Amino acid sequence: MTQAKRELDKHDLYELCVQSPDDLVALAGAIHGGSPTVLGEDFSGTCAAAHAWVGSRDDRLAICADLDPEALSKHGVHDRIVKHQRDVREVGEPCDVLFVGNFSIGYWHTRSELIAYLEHARSRVESTGGVFLCDTYGGDTAFVLGGVHRPTPMGDGRICRYTWEQRDADPLTGMVRDVIHFRIEDAGVITHEFDDAFVYDWRLWSVPELRDAMLEAGFTTTEVYAKLPDAIDEDGNAYVSPIEDPGEELDDSFIVLVAARV
Repeated sequence: MTQAKRELDKHDLYELCVQSPDDLVALAGAIHGGSPTVLGEDFSGTCAAAHAWVGSRDDRLAICADLDPEALSKHGVHDRIVKHQRDVREVGEPCDVLFVGNFSIGYWHTRSELIAYLEHARSRVESTGGVFLCDTYGGDTAFVLGGVHRPTPMGDGRICRYTWEQRDADPLTGMVRDVIHFRIEDAGVITHEFDDAFVYDWRLWSVPELRDAMLEAGFTTTEVYAKLPDAIDEDGNAYVSPIEDPGEELDDSFIVLVAARV
């Protein structure tokens, strides 16, 4: 029987085309290295990582923070997830892993803002011996204008054609404007278009800049990991190790997770 075709909004399409929350949950647990129970998800959007986190184990809790009430309410209420509609700097509950994904660390445009936020992040993981994680991109094309296109099957016969566009980029200031578009194709016909579905004005922090800022904010060590686990076993356990040879382990253009430990 053909799966019913339902109307999707831009948040559905973002989760479908961009996020891999189950992989992230496995990766975050492996990077932590212990048995973490509490995830903090800052700039959480729809809290996709948090919902995957609490779904992975019955003893897990999550704390989300975002300013967008529509995104926060997308998956409804969960008795093991606290959702805060407020500035991430106003959320203080301790956590074992504090995660900032989807390049949202770039919302801090100045180094002073970045360090102040990282000091706040450190205060949340300090008492648990936890870890802070954020992602960034870099490499040869980091400040190159243009787009990346990828078709994603939607499971009902349709295809979502996802486009990531770097519309503006200034290597002298580190500021970039990145835009996401979606087009839904049904039997070869474009039926829905979501142009400029998400528009981001970010400071693209390099890996060395992030690591230096983390240490200045009081973290003791930093590491860099590939965005996907090295391997995941049949029980969902991930195996990871920090990048030690960038020349061998990184492509010319890359996405990585930067980790900071207390």
